[in-house]
Amino acid sequence: MSCFLQAPVAHTILSSASSCRTVRRTKALKLRCGALGAKNAAKIPMPPINPKDPFLSKLASVASSSPEAVLNSSANPDTLPFLDLFESPKLMATPAQVERSVSYNEHRPRSPPPDLPSLLLNGRIVYIGMPLVPAVTELVVAELMYLQWMDPKQPIYLYINSTGTTRDDGETVGMETEGFAIYDALMQLQNEIHTVAVGAAIGQACLLLSAGTKGKRFMMPHAKAMIQQPRVPSSGLMPASDVLIRAKEVVINRDTLVELLAKHTGNSIEAVAEVMRRPFYMDANRAKEFGVIDKILWRGQEKVMAEVASPEEWDKNAGIKVMDGF
Repeated sequence: MSCFLQAPVAHTILSSASSCRTVRRTKALKLRCGALGAKNAAKIPMPPINPKDPFLSKLASVASSSPEAVLNSSANPDTLPFLDLFESPKLMATPAQVERSVSYNEHRPRSPPPDLPSLLLNGRIVYIGMPLVPAVTELVVAELMYLQWMDPKQPIYLYINSTGTTRDDGETVGMETEGFAIYDALMQLQNEIHTVAVGAAIGQACLLLSAGTKGKRFMMPHAKAMIQQPRVPSSGLMPASDVLIRAKEVVINRDTLVELLAKHTGNSIEAVAEVMRRPFYMDANRAKEFGVIDKILWRGQEKVMAEVASPEEWDKNAGIKVMDGF
């Protein structure tokens, strides 16, 4: 009986001793690994941690308060490591909100740079570089009103490179009221308006060029100006009566354009209406003679341009007889 009782007790004692040895070995192994990790950590330089990074801040907070949550991270293959610590997981902050490291973003601006139109607007420059469609009119009028609100005494510089309410092939892209809207905005400003033609100023854009403050209307040496009659937009499936109404409106816009050009160029209404019967192109010299601009904007160009003969003089000196109507 005693033998049967002693055997289980002895087995139990041996098992306990074995368990204790296993625990001691495990603890010793953990201590050696920890010492080895600390030794290696001392050798490997750690990069600086950005305190503004929400991911790293949250991870450090959880590690200090409950290390087991970090050590026993989720083993779910569908979840990235440590993202289960967040109520609304995010991989990282956006570049505009946080700098990733001191060395990487040391010299970068703290905010996104402004766009180019904003930089020009800061210099009181408004640039029209497209046909006068509603989106362009909206932006230009808003910029003009903003600049007057900022300072009603400083001049506004309007650079123009536009084919007006038509494209270069003559197709209508906008109503004539788009050009008149910008013109009316210019007329109600208290500021001086310096207009500069770069490239082309055609149709309504030519009107805007001539509408600048007298003495402050400029044109680049190789820019072109052109005035022409407004065009009837595509009638499409419009009834004949509607086409007639649209044609009458175009005639009214033409008469308005003639009157405004005559006012700003100093020519008579009859003279403007005569040259507008067909597209009337003007280079810098001719635009100055016609009264669209006051000065050709080119450093040192006054003496050079004064010595350049006009096209008519070139033809006369070359013995070319100009036929009437050509």
